[in-house]
Amino acid sequence: MGKLPFEGIRVLDFTWYAVGPVTTKYLADYGAEVVRIESAARPDGLRLAPPWKDAQPGVNRSQFFASFNTSKRGVTLDMSKPAAREIFLRMLPWADVVTESFTPKTLRNWSLDYARMRAVKPDLIMLSTCMQGQTGPHRDYPGFGNLMAALSGFYHVSGYSENEPCPPYGAYTDFIAPRFSACVLIAALDYRRRTGRGQYIDMAQYEASLHNLAPMLIDYFATGRVLGPEGNKSARYAPHGAYRCADEDGHERWVALAVADDREWAACASVLGAADRDGRFATMRARMGDRAALDEFVGAAVRGRGAEELTGALQQAGVAAYPVQNCMDLHRDENLDAFGFWRWLDHKEMGPSPYEGLAHRMSRTPGDLRRPAPALGEHNDEVFREILGMDADEVERLRRDQVIY
Repeated sequence: MGKLPFEGIRVLDFTWYAVGPVTTKYLADYGAEVVRIESAARPDGLRLAPPWKDAQPGVNRSQFFASFNTSKRGVTLDMSKPAAREIFLRMLPWADVVTESFTPKTLRNWSLDYARMRAVKPDLIMLSTCMQGQTGPHRDYPGFGNLMAALSGFYHVSGYSENEPCPPYGAYTDFIAPRFSACVLIAALDYRRRTGRGQYIDMAQYEASLHNLAPMLIDYFATGRVLGPEGNKSARYAPHGAYRCADEDGHERWVALAVADDREWAACASVLGAADRDGRFATMRARMGDRAALDEFVGAAVRGRGAEELTGALQQAGVAAYPVQNCMDLHRDENLDAFGFWRWLDHKEMGPSPYEGLAHRMSRTPGDLRRPAPALGEHNDEVFREILGMDADEVERLRRDQVIY
């Protein structure tokens, strides 16, 4: 079985930013033919987000965008124009799946809801993924994953106290929801394979993301407690956290460690050379009972040590520890290198660029980053000729009319 698992699946992809593009990237890297439909008037916001090639901004120079859009082709259509919508409907019979991540009113305003599309393609699978789904009083609220993380409750339980919120980095729910939307798309494709019927998928990022708060929600329903921020505290380990080591080349260096029992604590204290003279941290109960003092004790002991050297000594002693890696560390990590994780692809404008590789390897149906992310409108001529049979004059006329760019 040398065939890629999604080979033969065709996707018309209206999604932008993160949740949708990450979802369709799963399909594209494993063989699906994904065509991104973008607007030059309102380009994907990630095209304008750093890091940029040579630190020079541009719609085709963002590695942030590029990382989420490997193995896809890209076209531009100005969907505000009836001619563009007609072109999309002509393309629709080619597709097995349509994906979109707008607020619900957008496709309604274009007269391109699922009922209209299904009239053209009866077995179509369609995925709509937006902040709060297609129904309810908040369905038309736009937003980003950082706002959804706040709404979902992640910001309330993150940080060191209710007065010192320290939310998870970035648009946090954008990196939860794609795992659900990809799985449900695969399920829909399997259902269609068995029954011949398509279906419509309403994927609310709000609802999907709450699954990552399941322990806290279960605790609330069981006990009535509303859990709050706990910093790096753990119910099982003490000490447990990240501690600042000696700086290197002007950069902060930290080590993360977790001590599971009294034997490991004795080994940890020995490596740190920290004398617990009065035995106040000798037992797990004692360490759990005064974690602030414990963190201060450990922090003082590691402050003058190098993160790499300290990690090696702690691991040798049987203590779970590892340096807090920065981006440069990841690019020279020997384990990632042995895995062949980093892939260099030759982007049309950025040239050779590093991409994150696949997270897993399937021996019989391996995926691959088959092409770099598309430049804006890069495949207009190729796609419109291949799918719609347009000749060069028709493509050029659409370009002059600014239906495509």
